[in-house]
Amino acid sequence: MATKVGLVGLGRMGRAIHARLTENGCEVVAWDKDARAMKSASEHQVRLADSPRAAAAFGDFVISTITEDHGVHGVFNGADGFLAGDVKGKLFIEMSTLQPMTGRELAPVVANAGARLIDSPVFGTIPHVRKGTLYAMVGGDAADLERARPVLEKLAHKIAHMGPNGAGYAMKLAVNLGLASFVQTTAESLALGVREGLDLNQMLDILGEAPTANGWFAGKKGALKGEPADVTLDLKTLRKDVMSVIATAAVDGQPMPLSSGVLASLSAAVANGWGDRDIGDLAKFFRDHMGQKFG
Repeated sequence: MATKVGLVGLGRMGRAIHARLTENGCEVVAWDKDARAMKSASEHQVRLADSPRAAAAFGDFVISTITEDHGVHGVFNGADGFLAGDVKGKLFIEMSTLQPMTGRELAPVVANAGARLIDSPVFGTIPHVRKGTLYAMVGGDAADLERARPVLEKLAHKIAHMGPNGAGYAMKLAVNLGLASFVQTTAESLALGVREGLDLNQMLDILGEAPTANGWFAGKKGALKGEPADVTLDLKTLRKDVMSVIATAAVDGQPMPLSSGVLASLSAAVANGWGDRDIGDLAKFFRDHMGQKFG
């Protein structure tokens, strides 16, 4: 018998998750609050639910991949949300990038409804989803992870149990903070070199051999030059993640001076209409719009 999955969230990641699961023998019913996403999904023969409640009613496993914390609270607790119906025995796999406190708040509410919840954010891009090579960082009870493993293993080739609910989100924020900091540093490095008259292409070649070189940099040289690029993660979403880092650190009493600077740069890009562009485009934004030109 096919595994039944309810899926909420039909953005780039959600659509790829739907395709991967259906190609690997799951029955999936999906929902998104965006009417355009629902229309596009319908045109691609995606079986749709009319609400999060209906998606949860269909699936033994219920996956959500939503942009931000407020939206996830609504999906669970709204008038037609997951918990508005009978969810006894269901396992919720929450795959968004959220603040750890959200996982800790939702877990007991879900348990009181007779269901279970794990947070399972992932890193990797759309091609990783398609190949099933994401890396999942899971917060929640170990027994719930084992129950979720047959579904997660269709999407991820590595699964790490990080601790109780919220721990998966904490690890994902740590990962994305490192990425955001590297993107910011690269943008500043390239801006400094260009101001000093260095050739941008030559700089990129040399930085590709430097101790800081990595796979993300190698795959984003075009975007870093300012060439059109596929969006794997947009600037407004990375900004949201850094805001979540700072909010979480504030609760923990942990100062984050570097994070605050990165947030200022990302906020400037979003305020200037670059929010839907790929994070690699921050380098061009920084060269073109940050700082004063002399001479």
